[in-house]
Amino acid sequence: MRRLTDQEGQKLQQIVRRGSTSSVRYRRAMMLLASAGGNRVPVIAKLVQADEDTVRDVIHRFNEIGLACLDPRWAGGRPRLLSPDDEDFVVQTATTRPTKLGQPFTRWSIRKLAAHLRKVHGRVIRVGREALRCLLARRGVTFQRTKTWKESPDPERDVKLDRIEEVLEGFPDRVFAFDEFGPLGIRPTAGAGWAPAGHPERHPATYHRTHGVRYFHGCYSVGDDRRGGAPISFVKLS
Repeated sequence: MRRLTDQEGQKLQQIVRRGSTSSVRYRRAMMLLASAGGNRVPVIAKLVQADEDTVRDVIHRFNEIGLACLDPRWAGGRPRLLSPDDEDFVVQTATTRPTKLGQPFTRWSIRKLAAHLRKVHGRVIRVGREALRCLLARRGVTFQRTKTWKESPDPERDVKLDRIEEVLEGFPDRVFAFDEFGPLGIRPTAGAGWAPAGHPERHPATYHRTHGVRYFHGCYSVGDDRRGGAPISFVKLS
C-alpha cells in the first residue's frame, strides 16, 4: 500500500473515530489505517471480520483511485457523464483555495465551482449544481469551517518514513513503537440545582494537584501484535 498523505490520514481517522452512516466506508477506512500502520493482510482481515481477498482488493483500489475506494460501487443506472479522471479533477479543484487558481474570492460555492469548471482552459467540465453537490458528497468532500493543522517541519521526514517502512517490512519482530499520553487528570463535573437567578453555585475548574501529575507510556510490539504500558508519576517539588 502506498503512503498516506497527511490529508488522507486525517480523513481516515475522522471516519473511524466519529463513525460513518455507511458501514462499508467505516470498515474500509479501518482496513486502510491498519495497513498504513504496517499490519499484514491476515491481521487486518481478522480485525474487521472480512475475507483476505476483500482486504487486498480495497488496498489495491486505494492505490489506484485514493479515498474514492471507500464508497461502494453501485451497479445499474445510466452511464456517468464524467469519467473517473474528470471526477478526480473536480475534487482536486474543490479542495484547492480559489485564490490559488486566480479567482478573486476565498471559498467555493456550488455555483462558483460549477461556473469555474466550465471555463477551465483545456479541460471544460459541464456539470449541473445538484450533480456537482452529489459528486462531492459521494467523494467525501463537505463544506466545513477552516481549522488549523500542522505538518511536520522536518526536512528529512520522507527519509525517516522510508526507513521506518523498510524496518517494518524486513524486521517486524524487532520493531517496537512507543508513545506518551498525558497529563492524566480528574476534572470536576458540573451538576444542577436550584439557585437564585444569575447566581449559580460555582466550583473550581480543576483540582489542586498535591501529588503531581501522571502520564501513561505505551508500547506496541509489531511482531507479536501485543501492546502494554505503565503509568508514570511526576511530582513538582516547590
